[in-house]
Amino acid sequence: MNSGDDAELARAVGELGGDERPTARQLGEVARLTASSARRAGTKAVTSGRWLAEVTLDAAGHVPVRDLETLMAHHHGQSGALLAGTLIRNASLASAAVGAATGAMAAASQLTPATWAALPVELAAETLVVVAVEIKLVGELHEAAGIHIPGPLREKGPVLTRAWADSRGLRPHDLLALRRGLAGADGAGGGAGGSLAGAAADMLGRSGRDQLTAQIRKRLLRRAGGNLSSMVPFLAGAVAGGELNRRATRSLGTKVATSLGIPPPR
Repeated sequence: MNSGDDAELARAVGELGGDERPTARQLGEVARLTASSARRAGTKAVTSGRWLAEVTLDAAGHVPVRDLETLMAHHHGQSGALLAGTLIRNASLASAAVGAATGAMAAASQLTPATWAALPVELAAETLVVVAVEIKLVGELHEAAGIHIPGPLREKGPVLTRAWADSRGLRPHDLLALRRGLAGADGAGGGAGGSLAGAAADMLGRSGRDQLTAQIRKRLLRRAGGNLSSMVPFLAGAVAGGELNRRATRSLGTKVATSLGIPPPR
């Protein structure tokens, strides 16, 4: 993704992964940017899922992950399992709100059959925003577990995305590699960031971004396919889509928290 509009889409999606529940207007803007980006990417990239995976990976570098001190300040001093439970609940509610808002937008456009062609774009926009919410959740669950992921957002975004795709926390050797990369970047002067970026790339395997993109694509297609089932005629999916999102986000958060040694929320 190189164009200015594609970068704007990545930023918009990443920023909507924050605490505030997106409004219909914000989701409509993301849908507009999504449609424009999809047209530029071409039919092959869109239908294969590669385009959606690439957007997700780029957006991950814009998702605002709060550190433990900030999280505790925002949540009345909560920590550990109590904080993790709150984070999972809030992310689940945000995902549900995105699904319900997208379903409502689709329902409003139902009256003219020609607008069915726009539904995949709305579904893609919904999927991107929900995944941003979940990537933020993954990062903040690490903080709740006392595991700080070092580095700027642009560098640790792909790392968090892989953790999201794996539905589990980062492994100790991955964190060690990142810390070594950060130490190398700090000592590199003008080349700061090179060592950290290299460490992040090494974590993604020999095929790097391509390997991660393929992994994300499989996960996204399963997720979008599940949500597509809620886009039924007359779109009772405005409610169904929200509930599907809520359950999926809660399940992801519980898996990640458990892998990080945090007792699952009740």
